[in-house]
Amino acid sequence: MHSEEFFHSVRLDAEKCKGCTNCIKRCPTGAIRVRQGKAYIISERCIDCGECIRICPHHAKYAEKYSFNEILDYKYRIALPAPTLYGQFNNLDDVDYVLNGLLRLGFDDVFEVSVGAELVSEATRLYMKRDDIVRPVISSACPAIVRLIRVRFPNLIPNVLEFNAPMEEAARLARVRAKEKTGLSDEDIGVFFISPCTAKITAIKQPICNHGSAVSGVFGIKDIYPVLLGQMDKLDDLQTYRESGLMGVGWASSGGESAALLRDRYLAADGIENVIQVLEELEDEKLNDLDFIELNACAGGCVGGPLTVENPYVAKARLQNLRKYLPVSCNHLQKEEIPPEMRWDMPLKPINILKLDDDIRVAMQKMQKLNEIEAMLPGLDCGTCGAPSCRDLAEDIVRGKGSIEDCVFFTRDKTDENNYIPIPAPFRKSEQPDESEH
Repeated sequence: MHSEEFFHSVRLDAEKCKGCTNCIKRCPTGAIRVRQGKAYIISERCIDCGECIRICPHHAKYAEKYSFNEILDYKYRIALPAPTLYGQFNNLDDVDYVLNGLLRLGFDDVFEVSVGAELVSEATRLYMKRDDIVRPVISSACPAIVRLIRVRFPNLIPNVLEFNAPMEEAARLARVRAKEKTGLSDEDIGVFFISPCTAKITAIKQPICNHGSAVSGVFGIKDIYPVLLGQMDKLDDLQTYRESGLMGVGWASSGGESAALLRDRYLAADGIENVIQVLEELEDEKLNDLDFIELNACAGGCVGGPLTVENPYVAKARLQNLRKYLPVSCNHLQKEEIPPEMRWDMPLKPINILKLDDDIRVAMQKMQKLNEIEAMLPGLDCGTCGAPSCRDLAEDIVRGKGSIEDCVFFTRDKTDENNYIPIPAPFRKSEQPDESEH
């Protein structure tokens, strides 16, 4: 696979990278390597979860940003605030302060993502009544989780809910309302999502199950927060724009989506390491007594996204306090059926990142060689070689992207016979990353 097949919102600033290897151990798909003192990201493995942004002590990983001036390219501009945004403000007792503040920034309208969340919740409740679905159903709201499943757990693809995320549903409805109100075409309407995470940026730029996105651009919460707070402080007359209740706002925290299903047999997990454990158990058929599984890549849910400004647990507490001022739900489907527009355009398909060669005979030979190399390595998975594990290093060697010399146990003082391990000739001399990395 070539890098042009993939868009990634997570980027690497090589000048800031110190080659410290912190990121390689936390990447859930083994997408990062450190070679010759610098990290690089293997494009087809990256799911844009943003974990490397969170863990990098040198701020060498960052998210692609949109310029706020991009709203000027549209005649009618709509802000799409994630419910996570409400949890960033202290003592907030009315979401209309946030919505009015967004309008003062230059938007013509606001449309809450929590509106889309309430509609997706109702559609999911209808879907869960069916007897012919694969259970437990896995939420598709977190794009990093959807990408993780197709990369590392392709056997679980039939379990994934084939519905648009609340962000996409809200954007679609915002466009419908704007066109009815203004008579403008889609090209003249800009819909901008206020995002807590990097994976949402990728989901907009390169949807994996839709032909396109209804969202025009994304602003990170941490980028828009300072100017928004300044506008909120200037508010004198508060207009009412809120259109959602506690059921939609609750999606910002882990467990909120599950609670909105009004069912007991569910599991909600957050944090990428916990999510992987749950998916492994599900793959081992240990969780078949559940109806629904909600998974969030970020700790605490979307409130823990890498583009937020507030501690996720503080933000969650603020949202819990805010919910006491809200009705249960304000949005319902027009009919007792799931609108086709809410479903994906295409099925989710796996990505085989482990394929060593297109020729199965050559692939088997390479796999045998990989196993031989792995057996030669110490099995410590220490990461000092620049790969997350000994098996990953063995795979890199077979692919021509690494060398056994990268392992410190093969580069000890050759005069010490007890420590020295001879390097097989075919596996010497490391190679530079090729164009498939970014």
